[in-house]
Formats: sequence, structure tokens, C-alpha cells
Amino acid sequence: MNFVVFKQVSYTSPAPNSSAAYDYTYDYSEEYIICLPESIPAFASTLFPVLYSLLFVTGLMGNALVLWILTVFMKIKTMTDVYLLNLTVSDLLLVFSLPFLVQYSVQSQWIFGNALCKIISSIYFIGFYSNVFFITIMSIDRYLAIVHSLRVQGIRTTAVGFITSLVVWVVAILASMTDFLFFQEVDDNNQIKCLRHYPDGKNDWKTFSNFEANILGWLIPVVVLIFCYHSILKNLQKCHTKNKYKAIKLVFIVVIVFFLSWTPVNIVLFLDSLRNMSIIKDCQISEKLDLAIELTEALSFIHCCLNPVIYAFVGEKFKKHLLDAFRKSACFLSNCKGYGAFSGRSLDKHSSLHTKSSQLSSVGTVF
Repeated sequence: MNFVVFKQVSYTSPAPNSSAAYDYTYDYSEEYIICLPESIPAFASTLFPVLYSLLFVTGLMGNALVLWILTVFMKIKTMTDVYLLNLTVSDLLLVFSLPFLVQYSVQSQWIFGNALCKIISSIYFIGFYSNVFFITIMSIDRYLAIVHSLRVQGIRTTAVGFITSLVVWVVAILASMTDFLFFQEVDDNNQIKCLRHYPDGKNDWKTFSNFEANILGWLIPVVVLIFCYHSILKNLQKCHTKNKYKAIKLVFIVVIVFFLSWTPVNIVLFLDSLRNMSIIKDCQISEKLDLAIELTEALSFIHCCLNPVIYAFVGEKFKKHLLDAFRKSACFLSNCKGYGAFSGRSLDKHSSLHTKSSQLSSVGTVF
């Protein structure tokens, strides 16, 4: 996975007159090809700081709100709540890396030290993998709850959810281990940068990381999502509940948003791997690919802002808890006498009724 702040480069001695800041385009010492993508720094310095700042504010507010409702008001009572909590945490990991992107886009130099270089780059990649993994796990959870609802009644518990989540985090950390090992501060043409530094001066590890992201972060999740939601749609067509069409619409939204967010960056990473293997050598294509890497990575961050909307705010139970939270907060701030009326009893009563009705239709419990 290429990261705008932490360029995936094979740090080699640049050829004369080459642009050292973009040595990841080719191993110039071997290829003797000089590409100077001059438009990218100017483009990044104007657009990306504003974009990343907006994404940071919206992503932080949306995910922090979901975290607040889940932990304070909903109390994590179901497996779906467990997965939503972990998805929110993975979103926040990605969001917390955005201020460093803003700094780098403005100054084009790493100023936070070698330790933070490794930590922040690792946090980003752990957030990336865990985000995709939890979206995949939530899709499997929905598939089991709707297509095999009777068979999994005793399996879909909070305990199983926490164990599964722990496994997901371990896999995400292991998948990000190469990034922790290779990222470090590098003096690049009298500028301090946070880059992947390969001791052998080759791009083999970079190509491995790209293919790892393609397979673990896109190919396998896409196959799982297509299977799960195709089965869910077939099942929903047989249902006659009032939530049927709303659930079908949400299925399409989940799949489309996932494809639009993660497919472009994975295509670009695949092309970047072809460039690393010297299959792509044209300078003009390489310059366009450099720009595409930055654009698609920025696009993928939008997913962090959309996840709270897709997986939390559209749910009826979550929206009722959100409304109750705002009412309690408003009453607390204004010291209104009716604060006791919002003690949660009416909501708990509604929740119990909702639970009983959901036994007749599993659609309402996961959408």
C-alpha cells in the first residue's frame, strides 16, 4: 500500500540530475531513465492539505460519535455491535494519520522523528487492513444472520464477536509488519523524509507489499462481499417485510461504496508493481501513475467518513439511541426538569419490542 506521506521507495543512489524525491519511479542507477514529475508537488501542496483537513474533521466527528453511542448508550449487546465498535476504531486509526499527511503535503519534509515515522506508518497500514477485514467480517455476519438465521442463533454472541475481532487485529498487525520494519527517516537530497528503506536497494519487498494489499485488502474481501450480498439479495427477494427494499438498497450502497473507495487504489498499486518489475518503463505513464497514487489514496480515506453513515446512522436502533443521547445532553445542559423522562426506560422498552419483532424478521437486526 503506497502512502502519500510515507512514500514506498527503494532508496538507492539517484542518477545525476534525477529527482531524488521520486526515486521510487525507477531504480535510476540501473535503468538510467530520468522522470521528473514536476506537477505533483505543486498539485499536492494546494489540494491535499485542504482535502485531508476536511476528511480529518468529518471522520473524527462521525466515528467519535459512533464510539460514544456504542460505549455509553448501547453497551455492546450483540455481535454486530462488537464488529461496529472495532470498525470504528480502525476508522479512527486511519483518521489519526491525516494530520501527518497535512504536514507533509505542506512542508514536504518529515519533522516528527524516526520513532513516529515507524509508529504512524504502522498505524496507517494496521488501520487499512483492519478496516477492510471488519467490513468483510460484518458482511459475513449479515449473511449468517439473514441466510442461516436459525443455524447461528447460538453462535452470534458478543464473546464470539470479541474473539473474532482479536484474530482480525492480529492478522492486520502481521500484515503490516513489513511496513514497521522498513519505514524509517531518510535524508533524501537534504530533506528528511519518512520512507521505506530497503537494505538491498531493490524493489522486491515493495512489490510484495503491493501484491499483499491487492490480495488481502481487495481481492479476497471482494469475493466474500459478492458471495455474501448475492446470497442476501436472493434471500431478501423471498421476504415480505417492510424493511425489504430498504435492506436491498443498503446492500447496493455497501458494495458500491467499497468498490469506489478501494478498487482505484488497488488498480494503481498493481500498476505500480508492474513499474517496479520494469514492465512499465514509459516516463509519461510513470508521471501519471505517481499522480494517480496520490489521488486514489485520498479517495480511499473518504471511506472512513462514510462508514459511520453506512453501518451506524442508517440503523433504526442506532438512530433511536442517537436521538436519546442528544435529548439527554440537551436536558443536561439546560438543566431541564424533564431529564428523568429520558432515563432510557422508554428506549429500553422499545428495544425489547424491537427484539421480539426481529425474531420474526432477521432483516431488521442487521440492517
